[in-house]
Amino acid sequence: METVKQTNKAPSLLQNKFLQTILLSNMLLQIGIWVRNFAILLFVAAKTNNDPYAISLISVAEFAPIFVFSFIGGTFADRWRPKRTMIWCDLLSAVSVFVVLITIHFGSWEWVYLVAFISAILSQFSQPSGMRLFKYHVPEEQLQQGMALFQSVMATFMVLGPMLGTFVYSRFGLEVSIAVMGIAFLLSAVVLLRLPKDVQEDRPPAVKGQFKQEFMEGFRYVWQSQVLRVLGLVFILAGLAVGVAQALNLFIVTERLGKSEEFLQYILMINGIAMLAGGGIVAVFAKKVPPQVLLAIGMLVGAVCTVIVGYSESVPLTLVTQFFNGLVFPCIHIGISTMILTWSHNSIVGRVNGVLNPMFIGMMVVSMSFAGVLKDAFPLTSIYAGAGVLFLLGACVLVPIMKQKAPNTAVEEQVA
Repeated sequence: METVKQTNKAPSLLQNKFLQTILLSNMLLQIGIWVRNFAILLFVAAKTNNDPYAISLISVAEFAPIFVFSFIGGTFADRWRPKRTMIWCDLLSAVSVFVVLITIHFGSWEWVYLVAFISAILSQFSQPSGMRLFKYHVPEEQLQQGMALFQSVMATFMVLGPMLGTFVYSRFGLEVSIAVMGIAFLLSAVVLLRLPKDVQEDRPPAVKGQFKQEFMEGFRYVWQSQVLRVLGLVFILAGLAVGVAQALNLFIVTERLGKSEEFLQYILMINGIAMLAGGGIVAVFAKKVPPQVLLAIGMLVGAVCTVIVGYSESVPLTLVTQFFNGLVFPCIHIGISTMILTWSHNSIVGRVNGVLNPMFIGMMVVSMSFAGVLKDAFPLTSIYAGAGVLFLLGACVLVPIMKQKAPNTAVEEQVA
């Protein structure tokens, strides 16, 4: 079916029913996620009098499932029907939210952590399924533009999400905020019903040990592809750089700029607005720039901007730098996503995503964990210079694959 889709002239990207549906679903999910994130953060901070341990458990609940379930979720996403998987994940998330909501109302407030934990687990099955559907329903030449539009939605909520989450929690409280998340996930499941019917694939009947075999196949597939191996290394370097920079942002505001902690929200807002603009710019020029070049541009500019932010004591310079950093950040996300989709066969997209994604998140969490130790041992300027070097190394390792052409998966599928 994919071969027919690619030989005919592709319709306008915004006329693509799949993309319309997936973007609307993602908007609803982002509303639920941001309202949940800020409701839990503000509630736990108030309940524990800003206890750092209690607050850090929120991040553990959100990120820990990625290590455990990303590989498993990617493998099952390749075995199950993607549309059905996404709908069931959203439905189960909604049901779990309402169950936890009842538990919180009649029992202990600590159950609030379970909302983030269960949602994070289910997302490890839903997200790679969405990547598979991108591969099925968006023509190869429009993949990068499609990812740019997807990134623009994410960037929009990076600007609006904190304000929306804070408003809902401040006005209505924890229980209504969590209920909003449940309703948003429920509506997302309804919207996903508009997706085209899952393509029937001929798969051999399940046999003992097949899951383990398919699980390991994802690692072998990544290792045997030079492009995906390099991408894994980029994930590791970018994760280390992003983690330490994010963890110490607050000290840039208080120590380098001499501002109060509240000023951080303006930096994040400017960064989010720039990301939104950057996603739109990439969407316009996506067809003309190979994804590995796009990724290298993002890493190089990220390197320069990170070093400047670390050394700057000027508020205007820092804000302008953060704007440029946000402007090119979509290049990293869109470049990586497009490369995963382009260099992965339809049958293994979920597993490739499941192998690579934890590399970034894992290294980010590791560097965030050591950020405090680094802060005690080194000045901020040195730490941010080190993060800039990591970005630069990430750009350099892309050089050997810069001229590689994407494999013709349509031909592969036809031969298969």
